[in-house]
Parts: sequence; structure tokens; C-alpha cells
Amino acid sequence: MNKKADIYRMVTPNHLCPWGIKAWDLLKRNGYKVNDHHIESMEANKRYKEEHGVNETPQIYIEGEHIGGYDLLRERLGLGPDPKEGETYQPIIAIFAVALGMGLTTTWAFLGSIDLVRVIELFIAFSMCALGIQKLKDLQSYTNGFVQYDLLAQRYVPYASVYAYIETLGGILMIAGLLTWIVAPIVFIATAVGAISIIKAVYIEKRNLKCACVGGGSDVPLGFISLTENLMMMAMAIWMMIQAV
Repeated sequence: MNKKADIYRMVTPNHLCPWGIKAWDLLKRNGYKVNDHHIESMEANKRYKEEHGVNETPQIYIEGEHIGGYDLLRERLGLGPDPKEGETYQPIIAIFAVALGMGLTTTWAFLGSIDLVRVIELFIAFSMCALGIQKLKDLQSYTNGFVQYDLLAQRYVPYASVYAYIETLGGILMIAGLLTWIVAPIVFIATAVGAISIIKAVYIEKRNLKCACVGGGSDVPLGFISLTENLMMMAMAIWMMIQAV
């Protein structure tokens, strides 16, 4: 027979506790028959915590034994701690992976085969567009991070916002090879400054900073990946100018 578990979690018209949902799901997937008790208001949640001497919900009971909250449930089930926020390259890896896939499928759709050079061109251009979107969706948050290391933005703060537009429009126009002799030099200069800024901040000054490449508030560390991104865009700008000759 399935073991029995009880969970007390917040389920209100305005709030559905994510930890409660995750705890309920863990119990179900581990073969427990779950009695799901909904706490349907903030007042009821406060009252429950006071009455039971706990400081959070959800609260889980297994066969009448009080386990505690979501983290303690994971520990009880032998799953280890839930992944926490911290330094990660996941956002930039996701963008590069999707951009590469788009480059491959776009090349195949238009040429009927895989032209490696064209795939690389599109991969870099699509990456620039995706990274630009991440910056433009919250310019204020992005610029707060960018000015901490970019040498030009430190001297003229509005340039931080300009850079986001340079990257985005540069990617858009590079997809079709439009206005190359205007776009490519601008992208080259902007990304060259960015590369020098990263080298100075990370490798010379040894500062521990977060990269603004995927927008503000990210946990992507400033370093090799960020430098590689700038070098790729510099190479793309040079390549586009060579192609235009």
C-alpha cells in the first residue's frame, strides 16, 4: 500500500505557493497518497504558522510524522538540496545553443544543405539579436551591471544603452548583410572596447563581477565566456567587411 502524506500549503486566488506545488509533486512521484490541505488566505497562513510553531509553509507530514518544509522533504527522500541560485553559465549556453540550432535550420531551409560558413555567420548574428533582447527588456538593470566594467560606459553612462542597440541592430542587419560598411565598423569598435574592458576588469584587476551580456540581474560570471562573445562579434564584423570588399 502507498504510504500516506499530508501537506499544508497556500492555495489562494492571488497566490499559489510554488514550493507547495513542488512538494506535492515530489510526494506523488515518490508513491505517496497525499492529503492536500489548502491554506486559502494570508490570514489563515499566518494563523497556521503561529499555531504550529513553524516559520514557513508548506509543511509536510509522512505517516503522521512531521517532516517540515520543502527542503526537509527533499532531504527525507534522499534527493539532496534543491538547486539554488548562484553563478551559472546556463543563460548564455541556452542562447548560444538555440542560436546555433537556428543557424543550422535556416541554412538548410534556404540552401537545402549545411554551409558551415553561413551557419557560423547566422549563429553569431542570431546570438547578437538574442543577447540584445536580454539587454533591451530591462535597460535600467542591464546598464547597472554594464557600467561596472565597460571602460567607455564608465566615462559616458548613456553609452551603456547605446551598446544594447548596437548589438541588436548589428545582429539584425548582419543576417542579411545590409549596411555592412556602417554596421560592421561600429560593432567592431564597440566589441573591441568590451573585450579590452573585460580583460582589464577580470584578468588584470581580478574583480569578481557578473556579466551584463544576458541582461541585468543575471548570475553569469564575467570572464572567459563574456570575452569569447566579444571576440566572436569582432570576428564577425571583420568577416562582414572582408565579404563586402
